[in-house]
Amino acid sequence: MLGFMSESISTKQLSAQWVTPDNFRSYGQVIFAAVDGKSFDAEDAQLNLQNGIPRFYIMRLHHKGRKFGKITRHVQCTQCLGSLEGKDWLMAVAPPGDSYKPSLEDMAAFRIPGNCFIKLDVGTWHAGPYFDADFVDFYNLELSNTNVVDHFSFDLVKNHNLEFEIV
Repeated sequence: MLGFMSESISTKQLSAQWVTPDNFRSYGQVIFAAVDGKSFDAEDAQLNLQNGIPRFYIMRLHHKGRKFGKITRHVQCTQCLGSLEGKDWLMAVAPPGDSYKPSLEDMAAFRIPGNCFIKLDVGTWHAGPYFDADFVDFYNLELSNTNVVDHFSFDLVKNHNLEFEIV
């Protein structure tokens, strides 16, 4: 009888750090509340939505743990994400690049408080949002067809026998 041994999947832990504008700069922006009437400046989300019809919606996500074996990016637009009801959440990211695969050495995880949102730069690899509640509602700003024509994933399990867990 012929058999084969399947290689086991390694799990690498990513420690989540609290997000700040400085530590998130390689991946995008962190946007906090500003006084009404403030003039537009570099602290406002620098959006790229010119390649289609913008879509701003609320998505309900259900708890799925903190492990991931795939990471995704969008190369035609920026994406903004934020939780409703002030709930903290987690996101794993790797910087944009010219390659079809993310830089695993530059992957990071962030804890994002419920009083701000993040803007992912065009091409930023991301996995999440993750959270510990049963579900969290998120607002999401991207293009109307982002998940149809601009959703490129890299399978970490298939290509590296690797998954990540945010701790």
